[in-house]
Formats: sequence, structure tokens, C-alpha cells
Amino acid sequence: MFSFHVFEHQLARGFQNRFSTQYRCYSVSMLAGPNDRSDVEKGGKIIMPPSALDQLSRLNITYPMLFKLTNKNSDRMTHCGVLEFVADEGICYLPHWMMQNLLLEEGGLVQVESVNLMVATYSKFQPQSPDFLDITNPKAVLENALRNFACLTTGDVIAINYNEKIYELRVMETKPDKAVSIIECDMNVDFDAPLGYKEPERRPNHQDEPTAFTGSGNRLDGKTKGIEPSPAPIAPSDIKRGIPNYDFKIGRITFIRNSRPQPKKIVDDDDAMNRFIAFSGQGQSLRKKGRKP
Repeated sequence: MFSFHVFEHQLARGFQNRFSTQYRCYSVSMLAGPNDRSDVEKGGKIIMPPSALDQLSRLNITYPMLFKLTNKNSDRMTHCGVLEFVADEGICYLPHWMMQNLLLEEGGLVQVESVNLMVATYSKFQPQSPDFLDITNPKAVLENALRNFACLTTGDVIAINYNEKIYELRVMETKPDKAVSIIECDMNVDFDAPLGYKEPERRPNHQDEPTAFTGSGNRLDGKTKGIEPSPAPIAPSDIKRGIPNYDFKIGRITFIRNSRPQPKKIVDDDDAMNRFIAFSGQGQSLRKKGRKP
């Protein structure tokens, strides 16, 4: 009986040390005040009323303060941290992406409970648009954006702001639990293929190989390309052998360039010298006839 009463007392004390209450939630754009609080939209933290800080300070709540948010109407839940305690009493302000995950409308009721989460060691994200591939270093961009988050919940679609553009990423997996704390942690990050991404079609290998000299080309002789002249048949009787030089004399070399005999012409020696034609098939003597050296 004694042990049972001790257990019951410790259980009741544990419930007393647990923060749990309901608030009406609104998006950050509804927050009254002159200051722009767009920084809340860039992270995963909420703004709570000052009474919540008073209650948390009286309880034995471990730091960092992490909370579980539950929409009992839709049975949707997520986890978050707290940014400030400046909201009106009975109201809390959430980032727009968090309200979408919880299926909450402006002024809807949300249950807020304090929780302790394990430190993250691994997480996997799936970009919700192929535009995320345009980022040069997505891991560095995500690491910088997650500094505004306190925890991650598997199944959530978080929103990050980069170069004045909003990118949505679904949390596909977290380790060692489905909800983890990412404050001061060494976490490995991985990515799935973006939603709607299609790999480029691969062509057959033979089409990828370059082909040299693909032009049509032209012949230098002006004839049509690809038509080779067919040689005319030659009869054995048409083949002529070389004509011997019967006037050959020792000490004189005559080059005959034409196989056909040329008609002999009787011309004066001086005339012959002046009318000499190179490579005509006729030899000429450098020594004029009738003159002695």
C-alpha cells in the first residue's frame, strides 16, 4: 500500500510539473503592434502570453522549452519552440505553415503541452517543388534556415525563405524519434527527389557519339559526288609500246615526251632555236650545225 501511494504521489507531481493549456491561435500577420514580425514566419517558434512564462517558471521545466501543439478537431499535431511571451492573454501566434499543418483557421483552439524531445542525429527532406534544385548549395541554405527552428516532426511541411522566395520541404524522416530537437545538435541531412521532378530522358548511346564530317561535300572537278566514271574497255591492239629513237647518237640525250611521232619540219637553225618549245617531244641540239667551236 505504501509503494502504491508513493507512485500515485509521484505521478500527480509529474502532472503538476507539466505545462498544458489551450489557446486561440492566430497567424503572425494578426499580431498587433508597429513592429514587423515577419521573422516568426521564417522559423518554427510561436509567441505565447506572459502568463505562460509565469506558469512555466513555477514548474520544473527543462530548457530549451519545447511544446507539442495538437488540434483535437483534426487529430493533427506538431512540435515547436517559443520565441517570445508578448501575446495577449488566451492567444498565441503561429507561423502560417504551422497552422496549415494543424488544419487550423484563425481563432481556432490549439492544445499546448510542454515536452522533452531527443536530440536529432538524422533528417530527410523532400522539396515540394523542382525550383529547389535552382539553389546552388541547398544543404547550406537549409542549415542556415533551421537555425530559426527548435524541433522537427516527421510528416510536417516546413517553409524556409531564401532570396525573397518561399520554399516548402516535407520532413520525410527524423532520427532517433519521429519528433526531435535540433538545438545545438550534429545532424546529418539528406534530400529526396523534389515533388513533381522528372529525370531528363536519356538518348541511346549511339546517338550521343559525335559523327565527324557530316557535310555533303563537293568534288573539285565539278562532277556529281558519288558517280565514278566507268573506264572504257581497251583492246590489246590499242596498247602501243614505246617508239625507239633511231637517230640516237652517243653523247646526246633526247627526252621524248609524246609517244606519237611528230611530222618533221625543215626549218632554219636560227629559226629553230627561237621557236623552241619545252616538253614538245622534240630534242634540240645546243650546237648549231655548220659551226665549229
